[in-house]
Amino acid sequence: MTATRLVFLGPPGAGKGTQADLVADSLGIPHISTGDILREAMEKKTDLGGRAGRYVEGGDLVPDEIVLSLVEERTGREDCAGGFVLDGFPRTVAQAEGLDGILAERGEALDAVILLDVGDEAIISRLAQRRVCPACGALYSLDGDPPRQDGVCDKCGARLEARVDDDPATVKKRLEVYRRDTLPVVEYYESEGLLRRVGGEGDVEGVFSSILEVLKTVKR
Repeated sequence: MTATRLVFLGPPGAGKGTQADLVADSLGIPHISTGDILREAMEKKTDLGGRAGRYVEGGDLVPDEIVLSLVEERTGREDCAGGFVLDGFPRTVAQAEGLDGILAERGEALDAVILLDVGDEAIISRLAQRRVCPACGALYSLDGDPPRQDGVCDKCGARLEARVDDDPATVKKRLEVYRRDTLPVVEYYESEGLLRRVGGEGDVEGVFSSILEVLKTVKR
């Protein structure tokens, strides 16, 4: 089987996690979120987890060196032999270059980078409708994927909450940070010929279908 190694990029609220999950399931490969592997390492009290935890507890960004080491360890596991879908990484050009180096040492490379294009107004509207379960982390959209019972998580029954950073003023600031830090990553992958743009403003199923069509054109 040919391995498929993908990265998902896009502004906050573009649906990267949702689409990465769907693509990973359809291809039978892991969906790797850097937030998840960071939490896993901290919970297991690994050496990297301990080092990362000191920055997290201090409210600081975890240095690239530690994040790259976590990604290297996770993508080197047996379940990634057939590929992986990375979500939330890389966030900077330095991380993108570091990921290239990790893969090159194994004789591997990314196959494609999917950029979900969503306009600012759609992002602000979408995040205003988002609700999260504080207990299990499940996400819902009041206008697109609501819980079966209003305000209650389908998976664990906890009360759903709106994220503090999903209010319009905070979202605008997050979009500014995205443009400053992540757009150079988009340009980097575009120059490498890996970037594939997909409109992300449709419904979940429609966007997923568009991604699958794009992946058919990717040479592996």
